[in-house]
Amino acid sequence: MKEIERIKQMELALDELSESQKNVSSSIEEFSKHLDQWKELSEYYGSEQFHHDLALDEAGKLPSDLKRGVLSEDAVYDLITDLAELASEMHRIADIIQAHMTK
Repeated sequence: MKEIERIKQMELALDELSESQKNVSSSIEEFSKHLDQWKELSEYYGSEQFHHDLALDEAGKLPSDLKRGVLSEDAVYDLITDLAELASEMHRIADIIQAHMTK
């Protein structure tokens, strides 16, 4: 019976989407806790303070065991561009959902 298959298919969609929605909501909630850090990091990147810290590193004046990926420039730039792409993708998904909801 095609009705039974359709109901099974829709039930699967409900289950999978419900689980995905919970995961996304949890991830967004967790990420939201770090927005102040993102703002601080993006302001630091390329700032006068960043260049000062980088000069200290290049002059060998920082401890050798100090973790300093933030001074590599690439790590921060990559994160900022990845977050911009993520925001764009979230916006695209929101537009699809909103467009469908207003039909």
